[in-house]
This record gives sequence, C-alpha cells and structure tokens, in this order.
Amino acid sequence: MPGSVPGAAVAPSVGSPVLWSTSIAVLVALLAADFLLTRRPHAVQMREALAWSAFYLALPFLFAAFLWATYGGLPALQFVTGFLMEKSLSVDNLFVFILLLAAFAVPPELAQRVLLFGIAGALVLRGVLIALGAAMVQAGTWAFLVFGGILFVTAAKLLYGLVTGTDEIREPDVSRMRSVRLLRMLMPVTDRYHGVRLCVRDGGRLSLTPLIVVVVAVLATDVVFAVDSIPAVYGVTADPYLVFATNAFALLGLRALYFVLKSGLSALVYLNHGLALILALIGVKLVLHWAHTVWPGVPEIPTAASLVAVVVILGVVTVASLWATRTAPARSARGGES
Repeated sequence: MPGSVPGAAVAPSVGSPVLWSTSIAVLVALLAADFLLTRRPHAVQMREALAWSAFYLALPFLFAAFLWATYGGLPALQFVTGFLMEKSLSVDNLFVFILLLAAFAVPPELAQRVLLFGIAGALVLRGVLIALGAAMVQAGTWAFLVFGGILFVTAAKLLYGLVTGTDEIREPDVSRMRSVRLLRMLMPVTDRYHGVRLCVRDGGRLSLTPLIVVVVAVLATDVVFAVDSIPAVYGVTADPYLVFATNAFALLGLRALYFVLKSGLSALVYLNHGLALILALIGVKLVLHWAHTVWPGVPEIPTAASLVAVVVILGVVTVASLWATRTAPARSARGGES
C-alpha cells in the first residue's frame, strides 16, 4: 500500500496540521534562543557544552513520551529508533565539520555560530528532501526499494573503505567545492573574519566574510549526508512528520555535541563499522517491506527489533572503540620494548 509504514504493524499518522505548526513554532523558538544566546562570540567550555547536550538529549525522549501518551506506543517507538539512527549518523558528520572548520581557520569563538547557521539551513534543506521522499512513498512502494538500494550502496562504500584502509576522512579541499567557488564568483570575500557578520563594506564595496563561506561549505556537506540519513529514517516510518522530527531533534543537538566530542571523536575507531551495519540492516528492512507488498508471505522486520538492533550495535561499537583506544598505548609500549 502506498505510504504504509515499513514494519509488522501500521502506525497511525501523527502529522496533523496543528502538530506540524506547533512543532515548527517550537523549532523556530529554540533556534532563535540559540542565536540570541550566542550573539556574543565566545569559546565554548566543556561544562557549557555538556549542559546543552543534556538538554537536547532530554527533549526527544520527552517528545517520545508525548507521542506514546497521545498516539500510542508504535509512533513513539518509530521516533526513538529514527532518532537514534540520525544521532549516530550525525556523529559521523562531526568528523567532516571539524575538518572544515580547521580548513577555514575558524576562530574558536565563532565555531558555534557557524554550526548554528549550518543547522538552520540544514533543517530547511532536509525539509525539502523529506517532502520529496514523502511524494515518492505516496507514489508507490517502489520508493522503499530505491531507498534500500541507496543504503546498501552507502554501507558497501563504508565497508570497502574499512577493508582497503581508504576510509580515513581527509581534510576537504575547500577551493574545489562547487558551492564555495560559485559564492566567490558572485561576490568578493574578505581575507579575515569580522566577528559574527556575514558581509561587510570593504574598500567601498559589499563583500562576504569567510564566515558565510564556511557556512555554505557546511550546508553543502550536510546535503550529502542527508541523501543517506533520510532514506534510513523512511526505513523506520513512512510518516513525513516523524521523519522530520527525528532530523530536527538530531540536528538541534549537533552544535553542543560538536564541542563535547571534538576531542574524543578519534576514540570512536569502530564508528564506521557500526554505521555500515545499521545502514545495511535498514536497507534489508526496506527491501523486505517492498517485497511484502508484492508477495504478502515475505516477512518484515518489526520496528521493535530494529530499535534493539540499533541500540546493541551502537553499544558494542562504543565499548569496543573505548577498549581499543585504551589498550593501544599498552600494545605500542610492549612493541617498543621488544
């Protein structure tokens, strides 16, 4: 059935006009508060980053409780599963964001402003992609086969990089990014940052500052990640509202998570292994759902099973990564002695 939810049960649609409008209003208010609080540039300390991370981690689970009380357990379960996937995929985004901010020599006090602009723009762009995905789902269950194919290709690329040792993320060549080159062709760019200003008068003419150039680079990078992450959430729920909500909550906490994990991301040595498994799992779920609509005897993967699998994979990846990074110095020391 077009628009049916991939899984053993069908969840009621929760995207009422009132809920959409209320959610967008709350989202705009949270972004406005973030912009207001960061209007004075400052380097973010770990204590501040942890407090904001705790706040943005509590919000989605409070929202899940609201969904459970209002619409039942299945939509809440689908939301939590989708959110955990989006959050794990967003951690992978942070590797690239760290390299981008380093490539542009962004001052520490401006880093959170760059991320905020990037998050606001990413929410708009992902909204467009989610609407396109919803239109595909409504057009027919073949969309799930397409989404599954995208996830399989992404998982295969990750695994190929891990096997061949080419999965290491290198500093991006900013000068070759089409979006950045186009921006510099349209308007001149100043040689230095001017606080949080995006454009200034330089030598009597209006010029862009490097701040807006790095924001555009962050946005362009997020579009690439969205091509994988949005089909992954459609593997859990076909409700566009829930897909948007999982993306919104994952992106909102990205700024604080950046500063919490900036120094510790290198410790997650098995992150891509886990992401490849999760994407492949959701790809299988999507293909089985498509096959079930054609041949009803084909089984489907329940949402509860997907949630358990995602949690277990993330838990194993985290523990294994921490164990590997903790024992690596000891192994190196023993190798040096021998």
